Amino acid sequence: MSSITNESNEASPLIVAEISGNHNGNLQRALDIIDAVADSGASAVKFQTYTADTITINSDNPRFRISDDHPLWGGRKLYDLYTEAHTPWEWHEALFSRAREKGLIPFSSPFDRSSVELLESLGATMYKIASLEIGDVDLLRAVAETGKPIILSNGAASLSDLDLAVRTIRATGNNDIVILCCTSSYPADPSESNLRGIPVLADMFGVRAGLSDHTPGIGAAIAAVALGACVIEKHVTLDRTDGGVDADFSLEPHELKQLVVETNRAWASLGRPTFDPTSGENESQKLRRSLSVVKSVRAGDVVSHDNVRSIRPSGGLEPKFLGEVLGRSFTADVDRGMPLTWEVL
Repeated sequence: MSSITNESNEASPLIVAEISGNHNGNLQRALDIIDAVADSGASAVKFQTYTADTITINSDNPRFRISDDHPLWGGRKLYDLYTEAHTPWEWHEALFSRAREKGLIPFSSPFDRSSVELLESLGATMYKIASLEIGDVDLLRAVAETGKPIILSNGAASLSDLDLAVRTIRATGNNDIVILCCTSSYPADPSESNLRGIPVLADMFGVRAGLSDHTPGIGAAIAAVALGACVIEKHVTLDRTDGGVDADFSLEPHELKQLVVETNRAWASLGRPTFDPTSGENESQKLRRSLSVVKSVRAGDVVSHDNVRSIRPSGGLEPKFLGEVLGRSFTADVDRGMPLTWEVL
């Protein structure tokens, strides 16, 4: 894959479908989601590469439990949640293979050096650093040292956290970075998306920027395109009613297809800052108002409001000349419906 930090805006946004734990522990379901992603027209499919033991430890200490008031995972032990949600490492080869067969770009979020090694063995062409791993300097270095493009989410991070992450990546010589504006809550409230930060992040860090979106629906993603997002990431599932750890804030296949269509439409509509009529407005140009003879006249008749009006279509003098022609005499007979021109005055 070519650099995702290409400064050109000739390509529409990269639509990334995140499977995460929506496979519900079933490899065939994961493969079916990949097929649905391909059918939607999305460009890439993303996984998460960890085990419960590589991301946390099995402990009953209250620190290792999610707050009781969390809307989706309240009271759950981290180890149990990650055991349920993780994508088994032995699935990865089949998942990457299916994605490539379907013309998708497969990649993943690694969570430690061992997962980077696995993904490198599968020929991963780029990497995603998950929001809550932004401060893991060792992981950042491991990913950056591959020389591959890096998509970096800023969820739950301060600007200083983000600055450290970008400097750590660049210190390895890797400058192929896209920063995703992200609200790390599940589901996220659209009012907390703060999409106006997208161009600010791009300018501040000299990178391209996008959106990792956990809000319901596709509205936030479409708005992000208008603000310059070059990557849109959304979680996907086959059917939200099937349940799953991320199902509540995931798109179903028909919604993902709509996202692809509408983001492409939004991107195409951006155009360039010009205010001249477009080629598509040629027919409309013909329908602009002009001065026309609305009552047949003879040579010597005087131009008046009774025989000349500003009407559609074009072809006659511009309406701005009405005051200038009123009171002048016709030099020839003119039939009703003919354009008023200087030649007949």
